[in-house]
Amino acid sequence: MKVFFLGTGAGVPAKARNVTSIALKLLDERRAIWLFDCGEATQHQILHTTIKPRRIEKVFITHLHGDHIYGLPGFLASRSHQGGKEKLTVYGPKGIQEYIEVSLSVSQTYLQYPLEIIEIDEGVVCCDDQFIVTAKKLDHGIPSFGYRVVEKDLPGTLMADQLIEDGVRPGPIFKRIKEGETITLEDGRIINPKDYVGPPQMGRIVTILGDTRFCSAAIELARNANLLVHEATFANGEEQLAHDYYHSTIAQAAAVAQQAGVEQLCLTHISSRYERSEWSQLEEQAKVDFPAVVLAEDFKEIDIPRK
Repeated sequence: MKVFFLGTGAGVPAKARNVTSIALKLLDERRAIWLFDCGEATQHQILHTTIKPRRIEKVFITHLHGDHIYGLPGFLASRSHQGGKEKLTVYGPKGIQEYIEVSLSVSQTYLQYPLEIIEIDEGVVCCDDQFIVTAKKLDHGIPSFGYRVVEKDLPGTLMADQLIEDGVRPGPIFKRIKEGETITLEDGRIINPKDYVGPPQMGRIVTILGDTRFCSAAIELARNANLLVHEATFANGEEQLAHDYYHSTIAQAAAVAQQAGVEQLCLTHISSRYERSEWSQLEEQAKVDFPAVVLAEDFKEIDIPRK
């Protein structure tokens, strides 16, 4: 599981940062990628990476401001032109379906793959045997959601060497033991899977928030997350400006991380008013309140290893 930043700026594209888009790479887990927001020129950013659009199976839109959705129609069309045949599901607030359908209709764009559009509210957005994604409304000028992605726990590691040492021959029986089945061998011995399977591997948690002021919903979504991706549009000292424009300062993002007990915080959605030479100072501002923090940059990747 890796988080890859395709765009990390706020409002409008800039030379140093494109507007928001984040790829959650689940290539080892399900040979797929999930996209969170799709700002203008996201497909151009993808061209500079190893990401294959056909691998993107889900798109989660946090809110309908242009810097988070203007790249979506172009991406959907390009995915089709580039041979994507697999189904794609787009999740987003009320209005995302009309936006996509009108954009595709007016431009007479015809997709060569099934497209499902789901308008969300608070609660479970999607769930399968690997992941559960929940959403909550944040505090922004228009409905803006945060997403909590929870990987379900995995079975423990099979102690194959111990089984062989105890006279159990490798084969399909190993799979049955790993799946928790009690086995009676030909010689009458009973194999209890608890004796040969390690403890479950805890699933990982990633929280990706849309634009927001400091709010309790952000803390709830981020509770005990391995990684929290939080907007930090403004530097410390700009609290009034952040409040007026429904955004957060660096200290406010750090406060969410601290109160939620997250392992690592990544700050994104950085205003273009801050030059590259100031980026390290922004990161240092956050470290005062939360040391385990990094400032996102376009094409930065964060690995989230399994414990």
